[in-house]
Amino acid sequence: MAVTLTEAAARHVNRYLGKRGKGVGVRLGVKTTGCSGLAYKLEYVDEFAPEDVVFEDQGVKVLVDPKSLAYIDGTRLDFVREGLNEGFKFINPNERDRCGCGESFRI
Repeated sequence: MAVTLTEAAARHVNRYLGKRGKGVGVRLGVKTTGCSGLAYKLEYVDEFAPEDVVFEDQGVKVLVDPKSLAYIDGTRLDFVREGLNEGFKFINPNERDRCGCGESFRI
């Protein structure tokens, strides 16, 4: 079981945490929403929760709640620039379908 980051994602997270001046890493999870059922959620965190499963990759701590881990196990987090847009991209081997708008996915 693991959640990993690309070099670009790790660089972005470290840069952002440096600008904030605080933080222990990022928390990844899923929530029920959208037309396909699940959506990713990502937030910068300042402290660990007792239930967090913690992964570390390229110097970045990735915290995942146990309920979300079943949906995102094996996911690789990337940070991409496409034209004028930039953002995180979830590369999830468990994902079977994605809605047309790209906001939600199905396992």
